Amino acid sequence: MTTPQPALDPSFLASQRKRLVALRTDLSRSMDRDAEEARQVLSADQDHANEIEDLAQDLAITDNDRSLSSQLGPQLITIDRALAKLDEGTYGFSDVSGLPISIERLQACPQALGTMSEEQGPSTGDVR
Repeated sequence: MTTPQPALDPSFLASQRKRLVALRTDLSRSMDRDAEEARQVLSADQDHANEIEDLAQDLAITDNDRSLSSQLGPQLITIDRALAKLDEGTYGFSDVSGLPISIERLQACPQALGTMSEEQGPSTGDVR
């Protein structure tokens, strides 16, 4: 049995690929920038003695950067999966159910891997 293909034209798919690559590039740059800032903070701490307030502020910044990176990592994985689905020919179908994802959802969120109702949980209606 073959999986039905959504009616997505090649120009739409090419546009989505460009959007996903741009999102991936932005996220990667942000993660690299955060990592570099954390390295600079740690390096500055080692180069000279700081007052306790400066050290606390630097640690708070580093912790915030780590938190942001931990949030961006899963987003990067989702974007990579969407790009893989484009290569596989399964883009536009839910990874959860195999149901088609609406074109409106894909336009709003090119990295969507599930229908709206799947990602919102069981308490919502059947909005795809």
